[in-house]
Amino acid sequence: MENLCKVYGSGEARVDALKHVSFSMQKGEFAAVVGASGSGKSTLLNCIGGLDEADTGKVFLNGRDVFAMEENERTIFRRQNIGFIFQSFHLIPELNVEQNIIFPLLLDYKKPKRERVDEILEVLGLADRRKHLPGQLSGGQQQRVAIGRALITRPILVLADEPTGNLDSQSSRDVMDLLCKASRHYQQTVLMITHNMSLTSLADRVFEVTDGELSELGGVLD
Repeated sequence: MENLCKVYGSGEARVDALKHVSFSMQKGEFAAVVGASGSGKSTLLNCIGGLDEADTGKVFLNGRDVFAMEENERTIFRRQNIGFIFQSFHLIPELNVEQNIIFPLLLDYKKPKRERVDEILEVLGLADRRKHLPGQLSGGQQQRVAIGRALITRPILVLADEPTGNLDSQSSRDVMDLLCKASRHYQQTVLMITHNMSLTSLADRVFEVTDGELSELGGVLD
């Protein structure tokens, strides 16, 4: 990320959501972003993931400039290279666990590899729930399905926005363990937003966003 700036509104209503944010992450690194509500955390994640476009600055993923792509190209690139996990699970209620997980592959007309699906279900502890509908699962189990859906395409980057926000403390720890395991097991880069400082202990690095400015806890970033 190079010099990201994002402004909403103008005049007295102007909000500088991101102010000259620059940092980089290595392949397989797991980082957490903390900060007060409205500090710019979600804006940062949305810009990195190409869901929102920064006013200035660049985002490079494996050397590709995300903002330089045409919208259709960016949509396909995002689907194939970035996995999103949100606080709300966004599962399709009519599809079972396995169908929800493989859905991103079907969008690209790809045939899911049975061994890959089985492995993810095993890692997520959902092998015995593969035919269950979302309405038959607990909140923690639904979030695991959402994680599986984010991981099935083997994305380079996983962006998680308050993935434990709707979960109890035990389910939150389980989800954190899964994200850590995914980062290590699949060598995926994970960037997670959380308001819960106690969940950052498993992260390799912790960033803080304050009034649109990013710093690394323990030292300000270049």
